[in-house]
Amino acid sequence: MSMAVVTIKRGEGRFLKAGGMWIFDNEIASIMGSFLDGDIVLVRDFDGYPMGKGFINMKSKIVVRMLTRNERQEINEEFLEMRVRDAWEYRKKVVDLNCCRLIFGEADFLPGIVVDKFSDVLVVQSLALGIDRMKLQILDILKKVLAEDGIMIRGIYERSDVKVRKQEGMELYKGFIGEPFPTTVMIEENGVKYEVDIKDGQKTGFFLDQKYNRLAIQKICKDAKVLDCFTHTGSFALNAGIAGAKSVTGVDASELAVAQATKNAQLNNLSDRVKFICEDVFELLPRLEEEGEKYDVVILDPPAFTKSRNSIKNATKGYREINLRAMKLVKDGGYLATCSCSHFMDYELFTQTIGQAARNVHKRLRQIEYRTQAPDHPILWAAEESYYLKFYIFQVCDEK
Repeated sequence: MSMAVVTIKRGEGRFLKAGGMWIFDNEIASIMGSFLDGDIVLVRDFDGYPMGKGFINMKSKIVVRMLTRNERQEINEEFLEMRVRDAWEYRKKVVDLNCCRLIFGEADFLPGIVVDKFSDVLVVQSLALGIDRMKLQILDILKKVLAEDGIMIRGIYERSDVKVRKQEGMELYKGFIGEPFPTTVMIEENGVKYEVDIKDGQKTGFFLDQKYNRLAIQKICKDAKVLDCFTHTGSFALNAGIAGAKSVTGVDASELAVAQATKNAQLNNLSDRVKFICEDVFELLPRLEEEGEKYDVVILDPPAFTKSRNSIKNATKGYREINLRAMKLVKDGGYLATCSCSHFMDYELFTQTIGQAARNVHKRLRQIEYRTQAPDHPILWAAEESYYLKFYIFQVCDEK
């Protein structure tokens, strides 16, 4: 059966031509031939020039997600194995494999699917209809490829319980793929042990993208009094504790997160120095300032304050407020680690917002380093959505 052909309007498809993976509904001139949502289609430019193949979904604003730039490439098991092997060989070179992201959607040229490895367990998130059809095949190939390197996977859990699936006309889903197994998994990262709740934890259970940023704060935390805001399961706080901090206070608004973080501190024999409290960070920081508290290191790892361009103005206010408050709590010559995980809060805007906060409180910032997400979350140039994490470490100095 011949494939349907999607033709792009003249002057459109700029992201695609620059190396991106998506074709939006307003970029399409015509679709010739019959198809069902989720099917593979051919993509042509306005003049008939072949652009490759992708899967289509008319329910989504992203109508086509590209799989290959080669129009003659068959999308079959051999093709999927090539993609999976490429992703695994890349990880073997760039990241600690005990726990890492094995497949990062578009950035691994498998759009719409994420697979994380926690020790000997995989967690999958499927976000697009076309890739959802290939999901089980991809996972089988992944298990086979890992087994060749002596890594046996004992279970797979699906966390496709994210609202974005509704934009694809898909139901939210979570559950086991294959045999059930205990969903609390022990991992170790940067010498820190964690219990990861893959069933009910946020996203796929643990934020792997901050792996080397957590490691980077260790060098500034020895003998320090540390405040870790939006601590979630305590990862930055525990890295500070392992590095020899005198005292660490981790703060999160979720009682479940605080309970999990407290358990993780016990796992690492850090309960005497690393404590967690359940508080709203926006309310706590002004109160600590009033009480005259000062810290050697303050860490800000907030959730994404914006998930769309429409709310960027309010998000900017939120980032400015917490950074301003945090700088006031840092001792002269102390350190601030601060980040944004929102794709829409881009590098320029985030940098500008931190600069405004510093000017507002008469602090001078000396940049120690700027970092992004760990390399198992590769940034694909021309696919802007793959570059989302911005992470700074500053020394904070009083104006004098």
